[in-house]
Amino acid sequence: MDIMTILSVLFAFICIIVGFIIEGGKPIALLQPTAAMIVIGGTLGAVGISFPSSTLKKFPKVLSIAFKKKEIDLKGYIDYFKGVSIKTRRDGLLSLESELTDNSLDPFVKKGLQMVVDGIDPSSVKSILNTKLEQLSTRHENCIEMFTSAGGYAPTMGIVGTITSLVIILSALSDVAAMGEKIAVAFVATLYGLATANLFWLPIASKLREINKEEIAEKEMIIEAVLLIQEGVNPNTLVSKLVSYLTEDEAKDLEEI
Repeated sequence: MDIMTILSVLFAFICIIVGFIIEGGKPIALLQPTAAMIVIGGTLGAVGISFPSSTLKKFPKVLSIAFKKKEIDLKGYIDYFKGVSIKTRRDGLLSLESELTDNSLDPFVKKGLQMVVDGIDPSSVKSILNTKLEQLSTRHENCIEMFTSAGGYAPTMGIVGTITSLVIILSALSDVAAMGEKIAVAFVATLYGLATANLFWLPIASKLREINKEEIAEKEMIIEAVLLIQEGVNPNTLVSKLVSYLTEDEAKDLEEI
């Protein structure tokens, strides 16, 4: 579980509530079930209309990914592929068959090594893996777009909620004294829309996009490693090429090992 993400979301909403209290507002005034129903229900409904069911059913899983802490160990992959390179140069490419029995091995890595063992030519291996990577990226982007769209719909739903309340208020002008308070309450829906968009939906989309970039970089390095192993390059040359996928700090740490 990524505690920092959870704490950041809570911190942002708490700051709004505390700021509201400092300005003299009462926290209870922010609790408007009808406004929440219009904003959240309207947002989810709009998202449901915008995307096919095949994408929508992934919503819970994709949301959970944003709150899970997943470290991509590129240095670990470099060490792994260096060992594989040493093994194949010593025992031949068919020695990779023993690697394929490892159930903990990443499916993408296993697919690449399997094609090498099967004797598929390098250009085809590269083409197949790149196609799988493109499809993976497209699926991820479609899921991320759900949250980006929600961030766009939420403020509009907030305005809808506010206008709905104002219509009701203005249709009953008999109690002028209470009108100010009712109008203030009506704008809570707008606050809900803006807050959920900018403190939840859009930040979640941004985080998922960063996670996707990291995973794409990981897969690109795997493709490069598989092709270098198939080519039979020197293990040290393989490491030198794969290090380019690391940040400067990660590369320095690897050199110190």
